[in-house]
Amino acid sequence: MKQHIGFIALLVPDYDAAIAYYTGVLGFQLVSDTVIAEEPGKRWILVAPPGSHETRILLMKAETPEQRQRIGDQTGGRVFLFLHTEDFQRDYEAFSARGVAFTEAPRQEEYGTVAVFQDFLGNKWDLLELNAAAKARS
Repeated sequence: MKQHIGFIALLVPDYDAAIAYYTGVLGFQLVSDTVIAEEPGKRWILVAPPGSHETRILLMKAETPEQRQRIGDQTGGRVFLFLHTEDFQRDYEAFSARGVAFTEAPRQEEYGTVAVFQDFLGNKWDLLELNAAAKARS
């Protein structure tokens, strides 16, 4: 039996600003942008990193005060998402050139090369290139 995570919900204050950031700055693909007719103002928006075919990020507009308080901090200050890459240096330089806020310099770990960045909402991400040993374990 095979399973995988299909969508990860990410709270955003505004659909269009989120689409602009994730597609324009991080270079993600816009997979879906569908108006939900039964619920005025709601859209079904999926974005994904280039080459990703399974897991997608579902951009969900925060509607309640509780949801709005959690924008940018869905994990209590911990890293929320892990963006794997085949070429850390290429993506680190491209992201930096497009204004991505890295909170630390790249570092080598037992599992590969990593640096933490924050998206425009404050969510923490790892940009991560796994080394051969870590790839073999995953």
